[in-house]
Amino acid sequence: MVRQRLIFWATIATLGLVVGVLAPLRAAAEPGYQHREEYITAPDGTRLHADILRPVGVADDVKTPVIMTVSPYRAHMAYLSQPRLGGGVSTQDLPVDQFIAAGYTYVIVDLRGFGGSNGCPDFGGPNERADVKTAVEWAAAQPWSTGRVGMTGISYEAWTGMMALAAKPAGLAAVAAFAPVVDPYSYLYMQGIAWKFSGKPVTESGVRPGDFAGFEHLLIASTPGHPTDSAEYRANASTIDQGCYQQYAAEVRNHDPATNFWKDRDLVEQVRGSTIPTFLGQGFVDYNTRANRVFDVWNSLGPGDHKAWFGQWGHRNCHEKCGTPFFDTELLAFFDKHVAQRDVSVPGPRVTVGQFDGRWRGETDFPAADTRQVPVTLRPGVYMNRGFVPGTDRDVWTISQPLEQDQHLSGFATATLHLEGSPQAAVTVELYDIAPDGNGTVITRGIAPVSPTANVKLLAQDWPIPAGHRIGVRVTDVVDDVWAHSPTFTPVTVTAGEVRLPLLDTVRQPDIPGGLTEGIPKWRAEKTIPLPTELVNNATVTVSLPPRTAG
Repeated sequence: MVRQRLIFWATIATLGLVVGVLAPLRAAAEPGYQHREEYITAPDGTRLHADILRPVGVADDVKTPVIMTVSPYRAHMAYLSQPRLGGGVSTQDLPVDQFIAAGYTYVIVDLRGFGGSNGCPDFGGPNERADVKTAVEWAAAQPWSTGRVGMTGISYEAWTGMMALAAKPAGLAAVAAFAPVVDPYSYLYMQGIAWKFSGKPVTESGVRPGDFAGFEHLLIASTPGHPTDSAEYRANASTIDQGCYQQYAAEVRNHDPATNFWKDRDLVEQVRGSTIPTFLGQGFVDYNTRANRVFDVWNSLGPGDHKAWFGQWGHRNCHEKCGTPFFDTELLAFFDKHVAQRDVSVPGPRVTVGQFDGRWRGETDFPAADTRQVPVTLRPGVYMNRGFVPGTDRDVWTISQPLEQDQHLSGFATATLHLEGSPQAAVTVELYDIAPDGNGTVITRGIAPVSPTANVKLLAQDWPIPAGHRIGVRVTDVVDDVWAHSPTFTPVTVTAGEVRLPLLDTVRQPDIPGGLTEGIPKWRAEKTIPLPTELVNNATVTVSLPPRTAG
């Protein structure tokens, strides 16, 4: 068993899977905290490893509020695919220093099957949700805890925060989740078609189909312990149950959303009505967790002191590279109010929105109440479902006349297409912002299998479109670096179709200082194509767009 796990680890080190190639080793700086380790026994006997980080000089019996991250990524030997030959607690990309300095205890707990915890990985299933509940309730009951726990994280470490909202552990006071998975099926597949994930750091374009996610997580779970770790840690890190791993990998590869495995892991309904203060964040141009069902969670929350940041960044929060300095202040104030129960106000609007033009504004909600669904009739036509094979017959365009007035797309566009073609073929709908020089930039996109009536929900965006620009709609088979789809090499006929654009009725006046995020110029560089004048002229239709009212 140990040998099998070491083979897994050698494989991940060789391939550099999940987040990229191996990073150079760095000398560890002296930590600004006291560190000790403990084990938490779950009700089913699973042993969960915890790293406990306390402010320097604080006695063991001094009670502090607690911030927690529950994670599959915090093995002492590695953070994802980056080896840490020095071992010890893994705090990379966690706001540990910020919260330790503010008087919190920071607890990092390994999910079952990862790091120093034993058991079988569960990909957001009932056992992982139970682990989160166990960990929060354990931390709330410790003599060094005030009994109030806040959870924070990005990606899978935000997913565990969503699991906490679903599990409702005693002591959970607030959750901050950025780029979270809220429905692992829609994280891997869009209507049965696999998303492709990036090959960072070589490329952020998609190269890894979602079908491989189970295997990649098993590789992470196979990280060995460090020689300085305890005997129990090293034993847990070296034990592998082939049966549960095989089932895990098989279930995650299933493209059918109706299986019990996927339905049980959809958290949208499980968190509906939650009143626990929640701080959500999502990048519209995230190449990993797409701007999709997190908005269903946001709009399903019950009454409470909730907050959100939605804008033009990738797979991160806005600690850096977002063009605004306010994020860390708002995050700390959010936990100070709800976990530490300090007499503070949380600055900023309920929803902070980063527009694609680099300007920022506050909203009460997202999508906003004055978002109007404006229909655009699509041109009929025929495209070939041919995948990677290039050709001018792969798409059908519909392009508006130049806009007489600025428009502002905000929220989810949807499309309904009437199609004739193989059900094994795919249909993609892309929206474009076409500048007067003929360069078109992708605004958003979505995909579905071909059917007589195909419904496509495009990813969310917030995108001002200036007067003089055109709105383009491209219907095609597949975007090759976004989805994995086997071509049928057969024609698909679009007999009729309609796209509904979510346009703001009232003109917005950006009211938050800020500038371009890292994601905006990157998106423009990668997602802009020149459109021939002949194509634009031949595809132009007259689109009726409503006048907008002054803000």
